[in-house]
Amino acid sequence: MGSPLTNELEIIKILEGKIAHVIDYINKLSAENEKLRQQTKDLRAEKKDMEELIKRAGKLDEDVKRYENERELIKGKIETIINQIDKLGI
Repeated sequence: MGSPLTNELEIIKILEGKIAHVIDYINKLSAENEKLRQQTKDLRAEKKDMEELIKRAGKLDEDVKRYENERELIKGKIETIINQIDKLGI
């Protein structure tokens, strides 16, 4: 059996080891936390970009529908003109 001072020194060394492990763990968690913060920031930026693309796609879809309607109107007018020309017998 060692002296009381030796036992206290052993306990302090054990405590130092445990504190070192806790510090390492905290450092690991801090690094992981920072990585997650960056990923969150990146995902938010990507989400914003996707929302802009969705908005743009919606506008393009509206444009296509408008162009299709205009095309049908023009087609109808051309058919009317052709019918009028046919009635003239030309």
